[in-house]
Amino acid sequence: MIRISALFLSAAMALVASAPTQAEPATLLGAYQNWSAYSSGTGSSMTCYALSQPRASTPRGAKRSAIYLMVSDWPGRKIKAEPQIVLGYPVKADAAASVAVGSAKFAFFARPNNGNDGAAWLQSLAENARLIDSMGKGVSAVASGVSARGTKTVDTYSLAGFADAMTKVHDTCKM
Repeated sequence: MIRISALFLSAAMALVASAPTQAEPATLLGAYQNWSAYSSGTGSSMTCYALSQPRASTPRGAKRSAIYLMVSDWPGRKIKAEPQIVLGYPVKADAAASVAVGSAKFAFFARPNNGNDGAAWLQSLAENARLIDSMGKGVSAVASGVSARGTKTVDTYSLAGFADAMTKVHDTCKM
């Protein structure tokens, strides 16, 4: 458990270090099975988020940096439960990505993030509540994307602990 928490903290610290608006380090709010909750910043720059690393990734041995699925609250921006996939490799702008939870599939678009690595966000904000609800009730989420070189990746995340982590996120950010 300590090793898993250290991995989550490392990923969270990398996220905070990469976000220019985040001046304060991340605070671990709690670890909930396969998900951890964090907060960072204060006042209008406060953000709270839950994140998890994949339990399985293909292709095996692909060179990737940090990989995780996260959901963030941004109270200063009035944004609640914004999902994001951190893919861990360079992507082409507006490349397709997706998350599937059970039989429900959600379309994402990828963009280069910090440096060359890419991240992906939900294409339709109208799908946000349905995705978060599916994740709260689901067993696993499968995220897929394509690198700038054309390599298709598939990452499988356990959703055990997701609902509890999100409760902590929402309570901390008062959303």
